[in-house]
Amino acid sequence: MKKYVLALCVGALASFSAMAQSTEHKKAEAYIGYSASSVDTGVSPNDDFSDLVGEREGFHGFEVAGVYNFHRYVGFKGSVSGTYNNKDFAFTVPVGEGTGQVSFDANSSLYNFLGGVQFKDNASEARIKPFAHILAGAGHGRVKVKNLFCDEGIDCAGFAGTTSETGFAGAFGGGIDVKLNNRVDLRLIQVDYNPIRFDNATTHNVRFGIGLVFK
Repeated sequence: MKKYVLALCVGALASFSAMAQSTEHKKAEAYIGYSASSVDTGVSPNDDFSDLVGEREGFHGFEVAGVYNFHRYVGFKGSVSGTYNNKDFAFTVPVGEGTGQVSFDANSSLYNFLGGVQFKDNASEARIKPFAHILAGAGHGRVKVKNLFCDEGIDCAGFAGTTSETGFAGAFGGGIDVKLNNRVDLRLIQVDYNPIRFDNATTHNVRFGIGLVFK
């Protein structure tokens, strides 16, 4: 009888031990990947030169992020991303009784410095791991004009130089991670709504990502 009770106790302890191990979760993860943004330029079809600029532009770059998981399903997340776009412009403007040519290269960059929470089952042994996050912080945009050319009689002072602005930003979205091994996941897709407040107006951007998650 004593042996039977002892066996039950050992079995119960083993069961509790297994349950405790199953609820253990990864304490931290780091992400690095490619980032692409569909950026709202703030130019509507009725604005001047809208046929040149368009409403949205494609930006390409990187994102790095780190997460500290204080709970199996919730973690604090910090993210930095930078995306870039280079474009050439050439158009004519009225000059006296005729027209003149203006051309330049515009090198644009958009950065996000964000923090918030991520929701994900960090103890899951499943191969497919969906996640969601809510982030807020700052966005910084910069445009540098290079190789400016203006025909005689055209005042191009307003085009030259570099302009930049910083404003409130957020990222609301998520994606899917696919387990490669115990240390590395593939971030198959990440999609975020990325609003940024510039010059008292909100730009409605969409951000896409793919990369690797290290645990």
